[in-house]
Amino acid sequence: MAEASDSRNAPSKSSPESPWSVSKLNTSVKGWIDRLGWLWIEGQLTQVNTKPSWRFSYLTLRDTQEQASVQLTAETSLLTGMQVPLKDGDRVVVLGKPSFYPGRGTFSMRVSEIRHVGAGELLARIEALRKQLASEGLFDPARKRPLPYLPTKVGLITGRGSAAERDVVTVAQGRWPEVQFEIINTPVQGPTTVPAVIEALGELDADPDVDVIIIARGGGSVEDLLPFSEEALQRAVADARTPVISAIGHEPDNPVLDNVADVRAATPTDAAKRAVPDVAQERMLIDEARGRMAAALRGWVRRERDGLASLRSRPSLADPMLAINRHREEVDRAAVSIRRDISHLLQRESQHVRGLRAQVSALGPAATLARGYAVVQVLPRDGSEPEVVTSIDQTPPGSQLRIRVGDGSITAAAMSTTQAD
Repeated sequence: MAEASDSRNAPSKSSPESPWSVSKLNTSVKGWIDRLGWLWIEGQLTQVNTKPSWRFSYLTLRDTQEQASVQLTAETSLLTGMQVPLKDGDRVVVLGKPSFYPGRGTFSMRVSEIRHVGAGELLARIEALRKQLASEGLFDPARKRPLPYLPTKVGLITGRGSAAERDVVTVAQGRWPEVQFEIINTPVQGPTTVPAVIEALGELDADPDVDVIIIARGGGSVEDLLPFSEEALQRAVADARTPVISAIGHEPDNPVLDNVADVRAATPTDAAKRAVPDVAQERMLIDEARGRMAAALRGWVRRERDGLASLRSRPSLADPMLAINRHREEVDRAAVSIRRDISHLLQRESQHVRGLRAQVSALGPAATLARGYAVVQVLPRDGSEPEVVTSIDQTPPGSQLRIRVGDGSITAAAMSTTQAD
């Protein structure tokens, strides 16, 4: 129902055939803005133009985190009646009604009340934001990016010509003369600080040569350091891919940026020390490492030399041929022993053979024949091989016989046979 009512009350759309006039546009815009009514707005004053003789004073209120501002119009009596006079940079809350002036086509707010935002209230807001971001894990050490050991280029975001810039550059170059810087100067207090620092952070984060980014400011009051506790800056730092060092203020100062950044430095000088190594210290460490390596090498050589000396002192290495000669003598003695044993074996076996030969000779047919014995063989009539006669049955009368004696054989014929008793 509300949407239908708005549609009925909305002016007709313009077209090339029936365009709006400027006055109609401004009148429509005024109607839209007037419906906003009275609003409480917070911001930071950047311009306070007032004179006691003026009926109205004119102020500019800027957003603390974005590039946005609005013009304020207030009766001068409202400003002069304040216990603490307004000045540029004050954090305030105003009650005003947005107004659009159709004749000039300008926009401003008519202010009826202005209040300073006290330090206590600001600190309470900072602590509330700190708790909120901590609950989201933006302070978690696990998401902190480690700093490079030796950055190619250091990005520095700080005020132009500030002591913080001088301290960071001087200390870093004193520690490592070859260090390179990409410096972007931004406001470090006031309503333009946050958008300027976020823009510089994005530019440095996109530079592939920048390995670490330092955001530096040389301390200040709670109000001066407020931009570094704004939520938009914290989220920009958390989203950056490049490690960020927070060097805002000095040791007692603790803006929220210190918690979100990857490293918190107590001072800009401390940030420079954390960003680059000390060349003198590194050279000293290299010299110490070289000394330790040289000592270790000398110790190793000494141990190896002692080991070689110990090996060389052994008899086998003092006279390498000693073992060979000793074994050669053993081989010679073994050869002599083997020859002697073989000779004795041959002699013994030869004697044994001679004994066997003597036995064979003594028991052989020739020896038997030589002692007067004879071998009688019957010669078969069919021409087959002679047979030794061992029975009278083999030699019937008329059989042809061969009688072998020691020096020859005798052919005879069997006359008769006689059976033994």
